[in-house]
Amino acid sequence: MEEYTKIQYRVENKIARITLNVPENRNALGTVLRAEIVTALKAAERDNDVSVVLIDGAGPVFCAGYDLKGYSVPEGGYISEQHFDTWSDQYARNCVKDWLTIWDLMKPVVAKVQGACLAGGTELMSLCDIVFAADNAKIGYPATRGMSSPDTSFFPWKMGMARAKYLQLTGGVISGKQAAEWGWIVKSFPADQLDAEVEKEVAALASVPVDLLAVNKGALNENYEMMGFKNGLQMGVHWHMVSMARVRPTAGTFQKVAAEKGLKGALEWRDGAFKDIDYKGD
Repeated sequence: MEEYTKIQYRVENKIARITLNVPENRNALGTVLRAEIVTALKAAERDNDVSVVLIDGAGPVFCAGYDLKGYSVPEGGYISEQHFDTWSDQYARNCVKDWLTIWDLMKPVVAKVQGACLAGGTELMSLCDIVFAADNAKIGYPATRGMSSPDTSFFPWKMGMARAKYLQLTGGVISGKQAAEWGWIVKSFPADQLDAEVEKEVAALASVPVDLLAVNKGALNENYEMMGFKNGLQMGVHWHMVSMARVRPTAGTFQKVAAEKGLKGALEWRDGAFKDIDYKGD
């Protein structure tokens, strides 16, 4: 049995529950947390007592995004830093590899989202097979308006073109209710009903034979792969590299503003024009 420090993992009634468990840091995705999620996913896939995986977050927030302060090279390192670091965007490449674990898993993965789900958190959420959220959850990728394109280029695959372009170009933040209406997630519920409703949903899903779940997930995924899903995600890594590199004239501006005015000032610089547009939550 693995010992986890950043997640809680348990199996009950055919459901493997992976809980992001760094609430003091808004469950931001540091290197260790991401590695533990991947390890737990693989453990659930091997476990004959598991039919469905449920990912949720401890505390008031599902996931605030990638934890760049808690960043470290993953155990075992990247491929040769000398030859690849300056041009291959190994961080984004590693993110895509981690979240494709969910895609390739033979068992369905469900996400339950409350509070905020932002930036990297939406990458984790969007690679899950089924997503439920609270009506008042705040979901979006504001980093695209002042920092970079997404590490995992999921937007074109999760909704129609008009809405995908709007959300990625503006970095807009919308409610869980609106995310369901737009087809980004499947259903939303009033916040005080989220836990109970998701329990009903995953219990019903877990009643389907696990081999049949695997067949249906595989049949769906293979169609998306024929349409270019994995190629699209891999190509997104290169666009992320361009968005972060010095060849883009305004790259690094957010970091410069943060150094001069602090994080609060940088967020005001990035998000100020959208203060009357972004969903604020309750």
